[in-house]
Amino acid sequence: MKAEIQSSPADRLAALPYEERQRFLDTLTDDEASDLLTNWREFLARPDQIAPDGNWDIWLILSGRGWGKTRTGSEWVRERVEGGARRIALIGETQRDLEKVMVEGDSGLLNCCPEGFIVRYNKRPVEIEFNTGAIALGFSGTEPDQLRGPQFDTAWSDELAKWRYARETWDQLQFGLRLGDPRQIVTTTPRPIQIIKDILAGLEGEVVVTRGRTLDNSANLAGKFLDKIIRRYDGTRLGRQELEGQVLGDMPGAIWQQDVIDLHRVSEAPDDLERIVVSIDPAVTNTENSDKHGIIVAGRRGQDAFVLEDGSMNGGPLDWARRGIAFFDKYEADAIVIEVNQGGDMVRQTLESVRPTLPIIEVRATRGKHVRAEPYAALYAQGRVHHVGRFDELETQMTMTTNAGYEGEDSPDQMDACVWALADLFPDMTRPINAHGDIAAKLLAMSSA
Repeated sequence: MKAEIQSSPADRLAALPYEERQRFLDTLTDDEASDLLTNWREFLARPDQIAPDGNWDIWLILSGRGWGKTRTGSEWVRERVEGGARRIALIGETQRDLEKVMVEGDSGLLNCCPEGFIVRYNKRPVEIEFNTGAIALGFSGTEPDQLRGPQFDTAWSDELAKWRYARETWDQLQFGLRLGDPRQIVTTTPRPIQIIKDILAGLEGEVVVTRGRTLDNSANLAGKFLDKIIRRYDGTRLGRQELEGQVLGDMPGAIWQQDVIDLHRVSEAPDDLERIVVSIDPAVTNTENSDKHGIIVAGRRGQDAFVLEDGSMNGGPLDWARRGIAFFDKYEADAIVIEVNQGGDMVRQTLESVRPTLPIIEVRATRGKHVRAEPYAALYAQGRVHHVGRFDELETQMTMTTNAGYEGEDSPDQMDACVWALADLFPDMTRPINAHGDIAAKLLAMSSA
């Protein structure tokens, strides 16, 4: 991660010796000092955080964690309002992210706008009125249809690569950007999903791309945080994505491809699923640094399966047991599938302590995770497994599973839970393959049965 680090005038002032910095500040009047605190373009922003010149439709910011994406988005919206924008769309990953990050966060609109600039804020639904008469409306990437009807001249899409219904929400937004000289900013940590690829390829309009790294904003990040995160992730694949802001392609030898998952993704599952299961793969330990307990809900209709929800979580045994049973009730599932390699009878006993009559199916792994996963990755390649919305952590684990094993930093409990769910839904796939491992022949035999 060695490269020249950009800095703002404020960063350079803060880096001066205390006495020299104090002498400069003592020369300022109260009004001049106050202006410095709110002067984004000329004092606080780094050069790459200032909106580019030119006739563009989309300003795409792909950057690592902590680069300053939220502050940049907030300040750009403020500048647009000051420049005459009247109708603004704010779209977050979820309703909570919209409220707690984009609007109320330390770098959100409420904290970046000067006193009196915002005259009214309604939390649910999010609606902000500025002193110019402009109105900003809030939406989330989980409900695309919210964007049907309203029209805008400005939009800020935050963490687009993590939206559950990224393509659907993005498309509805584009239909609404039909006032004045419409422009939009996208601030996101990069992931190789199709909409990000399409924007980068210029298929969504005239695009200006800004790329950034976590270290670009080192002057405003805790030293202990930087030391810890760089020591652990520098040079890793996850670090290249989350710290360097790189859009990564598929891993060499990956048994799942992101493009394939994206191609067969759906927004809704059929109403007439023949069987639904909740699969639970508990983590081995329960500490602050433990992996998540994998909890996946999936169903089958005919020759197709649908991954309905990823409820994976951290917590103790009773926590994951209650979560799994809540999903069992929510989806009126047929059974809970549990892996008993690590916990043995404890897994069943924990579930039965919450509900003694629960229908439980125990499974035990006899092969490595990647070997066990290969037949089900082949079902994805056939277009027979569909994710209902986005499941970023699950899909990251999938695409980091190669024919040589799992290449991630953590344990792929979510991926494993998904495989166990599919194993129950496609019982023929659990029978031993022939001596040559001919998965394709086995799939052909299934499809012709």
